[in-house]
Amino acid sequence: MMRLWGRKSSINVQKVLWCLAELGFKEGKDFERIDAGLHFGKNNTPEFLKMNPNGLVPTLEDGDMVLWESNTILRYLVSQYDKNGRFPKDIAAQYGSEKMMDWQLATLWPPLRTAFLGLTRTPEKDRDYDAIYKGYQTTNQTLSLLDSILATQDYCSGNQFNIGDIVVALGVHRWVLLSDTFPEKTGPRTELKNVARWLKQLRAETCFSEFADKELNIVK
Repeated sequence: MMRLWGRKSSINVQKVLWCLAELGFKEGKDFERIDAGLHFGKNNTPEFLKMNPNGLVPTLEDGDMVLWESNTILRYLVSQYDKNGRFPKDIAAQYGSEKMMDWQLATLWPPLRTAFLGLTRTPEKDRDYDAIYKGYQTTNQTLSLLDSILATQDYCSGNQFNIGDIVVALGVHRWVLLSDTFPEKTGPRTELKNVARWLKQLRAETCFSEFADKELNIVK
């Protein structure tokens, strides 16, 4: 059985869980998930570090294949297991998705990560509120670019749902939750009507709601 190491509250584990759900995989039936990271530990054990020397989640074991880096795991799962055509295969769709996956890692997540970790993983006495505010407001600007993309196409990866939407949507969801939970620390959230429409569409047409955090919990 395929084995996934990682806690459900990790954004990168959520990417993999969402993708698996779209492919029809059921936890406990088609794959085993092992809580790891934060208070669960296990990610610094010799067993884990042999699989993933970074000591990070997620890590996927599939037979003799061991993979880490969440976006790579998504690419592998679709390549290996999308037998029913859940995700588009044409070149334009593939590279539209690849582009947004790289954009999520390189452009969207770094400033948002500063705000997210600062407000959910850092003890209050150690928080740098200036950096948190700056990170969040920079994300507002970044997502205005996404809003302009979504003005001309249904999904961030093109006109069909693809794994690029998975990785971007989970970041955008945290952007919303941070503002809802800590409005005085993040500053105002830009109203982006096309992004809002896209998130609503994902909730209606995909497994998004099943794996997105309902709350920001620093211990789960």
